[in-house]
Amino acid sequence: MPQGASKKRERQYEHIKEGAEKRGTSESRAKEIAARTVNKERARSGESKTASRTSTRDRKSAPERGGERSHSGSQGPTKDQLYAEAKKRNIDGRSSMSKQQLAKALGR
Repeated sequence: MPQGASKKRERQYEHIKEGAEKRGTSESRAKEIAARTVNKERARSGESKTASRTSTRDRKSAPERGGERSHSGSQGPTKDQLYAEAKKRNIDGRSSMSKQQLAKALGR
């Protein structure tokens, strides 16, 4: 949490971090997700000194969006994300597969 953050933002950070950890996200990734979300909310509400254009002009706040943009876009999930899923499913030969091969092996 950034120094000088309000108690509300500290609670929000903890809530988001715990939720991400419950969903199986690693602790370091959960901290990153929570920090980015809280920082964006701070920027939207004018609590931070600097803010990106996306943070201030985005139509939906992060909680309203609810992960709407995660794993999306023209390319879909990254090769690392596909690899992690293949590892979970114990797919043989995954280390030498390309992104397209991983996607095919996962049935995407």
